[in-house]
Amino acid sequence: MTATPTTNASPLLAQLFEQGWCLIPDALPEGVITALDADLAPAFAATPFCQGPFYGETTKRFGRLLTRSPHTEALVRHPLVTHIATQILEPWCDCIQLNVGQAIAIHPGAPAQAPHRDQDMWAAPKGEIEYLVNIVWPLTPFTADNGATRIWPRSHGAQALEVEPPEPPIPAAMDPGSALILLGSTLHGAGANRTDTIRRGIVTGYSLGWLKPYENLWLAYPPDVARRFSPELAALAGYRQHRPNLGNFEGQCPSVLLTGEPDRARAAIDALRPDQEAMVSAFAAQQR
Repeated sequence: MTATPTTNASPLLAQLFEQGWCLIPDALPEGVITALDADLAPAFAATPFCQGPFYGETTKRFGRLLTRSPHTEALVRHPLVTHIATQILEPWCDCIQLNVGQAIAIHPGAPAQAPHRDQDMWAAPKGEIEYLVNIVWPLTPFTADNGATRIWPRSHGAQALEVEPPEPPIPAAMDPGSALILLGSTLHGAGANRTDTIRRGIVTGYSLGWLKPYENLWLAYPPDVARRFSPELAALAGYRQHRPNLGNFEGQCPSVLLTGEPDRARAAIDALRPDQEAMVSAFAAQQR
């Protein structure tokens, strides 16, 4: 990988907080992206077009990317990208989680996608915290003509509460190997494909660990699949408990399903935040 958590993290974070987006050129070697695109070619060919105007009836989408190509892990565990996502989200959660891993192909003639903010998938207060961070990885070159993601700069954060975005959109033109990072509150949408070629890309993203993710991780990556993951990847893919006791299996971290005897009887074990531990311990002491 050509970028590390200490490479340009501060200016990228500054741009994200100021503009709502940033671009990392050469985030991954183009060979990794070429191999990933080749692995996904059968799924792109077999997947029907979407139904409904938001997903796009001239667009193909599919998930479960970690089961379709080993090269997906280079995207979802990219050290600089995950460092940035953690810096943005962890003030509001115990740990982050994989929210989405989706391949998208926008075919010729596809109209522009409706402008939207990805945070609106959750009916929760907006304008104060970020709920997710998304990353767009081009598999083919993104241009203004073939449907490159359109971004409304400075439309994030408190500006997401405004009726009109403060600035017109710009197309995020970029080449394979680049990574476009968007805050969940940033207004954006796929552009129209006015060419005769297919525009393909990947969206990966992370959300607060206590939210219900966009992709149902335990169905996408059941234990018999996740047992083949590294512990770090399995944790991102849902096999990690979020304090207090969220997402547990029989009162324990769901990672127990990946080792040993998953069906044996288990004792529930507290998994509390420090403030909750202090409160419970103080109360228990008073009962003695």
